[in-house]
Amino acid sequence: MTGPVTTPKTVLEVKDLTIRFRQDGRLIEAVKGVSFTVGKGETVALVGESGSGKSVTALSTVALLPDSADVSGSVRYNGAEMVGAAEPALRKVRGNDISFIFQEPMTSLNPLHTIEKQLAESLALHQGLKGDTARARILDLLHKVGIRDPESRLDAYPHQLSGGQRQRVMIAMALANGPELLIADEPTTALDVTIQAQILDLLADLKAREGLSLLFITHDLGVVRRIADRVCVMQNGHIVEQGPAAAVFANPQHPYTQKLLAAEAKGGPNPVPADAPEIIRTDHLRVWFPIQRGLLRRTVDHVKAVNDASLTVRAGETLGIVGESGSGKTTLALAILRLIPAKGPIVFLGQDVQGWGNRQMRDLRRNMQVVFQDPFGSLSPRMTVEEIIAEGLGVHGVEPGRDRRTMVAEIMTEVGLDPAAMARYPHEFSGGQRQRIAIARAMILRPKLVVLDEPTSALDMTVQVQIVDLLRDLQRKHGLAYLFISHDLRVVRALSHRVMVMKNGDVVEAGPSATLFANPQSDYTRALMAAAFGPAAPPAV
Repeated sequence: MTGPVTTPKTVLEVKDLTIRFRQDGRLIEAVKGVSFTVGKGETVALVGESGSGKSVTALSTVALLPDSADVSGSVRYNGAEMVGAAEPALRKVRGNDISFIFQEPMTSLNPLHTIEKQLAESLALHQGLKGDTARARILDLLHKVGIRDPESRLDAYPHQLSGGQRQRVMIAMALANGPELLIADEPTTALDVTIQAQILDLLADLKAREGLSLLFITHDLGVVRRIADRVCVMQNGHIVEQGPAAAVFANPQHPYTQKLLAAEAKGGPNPVPADAPEIIRTDHLRVWFPIQRGLLRRTVDHVKAVNDASLTVRAGETLGIVGESGSGKTTLALAILRLIPAKGPIVFLGQDVQGWGNRQMRDLRRNMQVVFQDPFGSLSPRMTVEEIIAEGLGVHGVEPGRDRRTMVAEIMTEVGLDPAAMARYPHEFSGGQRQRIAIARAMILRPKLVVLDEPTSALDMTVQVQIVDLLRDLQRKHGLAYLFISHDLRVVRALSHRVMVMKNGDVVEAGPSATLFANPQSDYTRALMAAAFGPAAPPAV
C-alpha cells in the first residue's frame, strides 16, 4: 500500500505578475499576468526566446528592476510579499535566501579584485566572517564547486581563469550564504559543451546535497531536458504552457512550444561539385607566440597556439573546426586570413600568400571575409545599416556600372532583410536580424572564402535554424568556401562537409562529417559528442 503523495513546500509563488516599463511617456508591457511556483528542492525552468520576459520575471523576485519598471501582482518568498517590500527586508533576502548566477561571469566579477577578495566581501557583508574563518569558508566553497587546488586560485584575477572556472566562482559566490533558492539566468550559454555539461552536473549535485530550489532561465531546450522538473514556456510576456518537464517534452500542447521543440538545425550541407576548385590550403601551419622575459626580452619559451595544422577547402565546401575555448580554432582562422603571423604555406586561390605585404594582401581581401559571433559588438552603433553593409565597397570599390545603394538593396533582399530598413541603426533590429546584417556586409563583396566564427551561438534556437538555412542557401548559390568555427556540434553537423577537431593547439582528428559523427576515433572527440548529445550516439540526420 502506497502512502499519500506529498507536495513540496512552496518556496516561491508568483501570481498574476505584470511588469511595465515607462518609455517615452508610455508604458510598455514586458510581462503579462504570469503565475508559477517553485517548490522546495525543485528545479523549474523558464524557457523562451530573447525578449519573452524570462529575465525580467526573475529580476522582479527580489525587486532588482530599474526605477522605470511598474510592477503589479504578487511575488511571495516563503509567504512574505516581495512586491512593494521595504528595502531593508529585500536586502535581507537578496544574497542570503535568494542568490543569482548570471550568464557572463566576466561582467559580474570585478576585474580589479582577486577571487578571494570578492568572495570574502560577500561573507563579511552577510555573515560577518573575516580573516582565517572567512578564508576557510572560501576554500570550502571553491572545493564544493569543483575548483582544483583552490589555495592556488585565491590570488587569481578573473581574467586568469577559464570561462568554466569563472562560472564556478560565480556559483561559489551564490552559495556563500546558504541560499534556499538559486536563480540561474542562462548560466551555461557562453560555455563550451564539455564545460556546460560539467556546470549542469555541478548544479544538479549541489541541489541534491544542499537541498536547493532552482529557477533556471534558458532558451536551450537540451539543457531544460537535462535539468528541469517542471517547465514554464514564455512567449511575448505570457506563460503559454507549463507542466512537468517529461509531459511537456513528450506532448507539447501550445503551437509555440511545438515550434521550440522542432527548432534544431537538421539535414546536411549541399553536395560539393566534383570539379570544385581549391580555395584555401595550409600545410603544417604553426602559430607560436613567444614568451619573452628579462631586461633584453629574450624568448624563453612559446605559447603553442596552433601546431601542425593542414587543411584544404574547395569552392562550395564547409570545413567545421570544433574544440573547446583555447583550443586554437580562432587563432588558426586568423592566421589563414593573414591577420596574425604564422609559419608554413597558406595557399589562397592557387597563390602562396605567406609573406605578402599589406599592399599585395589588400587586393586579395575582398575575397576573404569574416562573420563574428556577436553581431552587436561587430556592428558600429553610429552607422546606418546601409553604411555598415556598404563599408567594404568604400575600400574595394563598387563594381563598374553598378550603384552602391542598389547593391546594398540586393544583398539585403538576399539575406532576408527589407531594403526599406537600410536607414535604420543596429539597435533597432533583433539579434537574428543583426546577424543577417553582418552576413550581408561580408557577402556584398562576393568573396570566395568566408570565416564564420561562432555565428549562431548567441542566437535563439529558432533563429539559429534560420541562419543555418541562409548560410547553406548562399553557399549553394555562390559556391562559397566556409571555415565554420563552433563548439555547437549540432550546428556543425548540419553545415559541414568535413570536420577538424582541435585541442590545445593540436589537430586530434579530422575527416568527413558523417564518418566523424558516426565513429569518432579519439577519446577527446568522443567526450565532445557525449557532452553535446548525451551518452547515446548522435541522432541520425
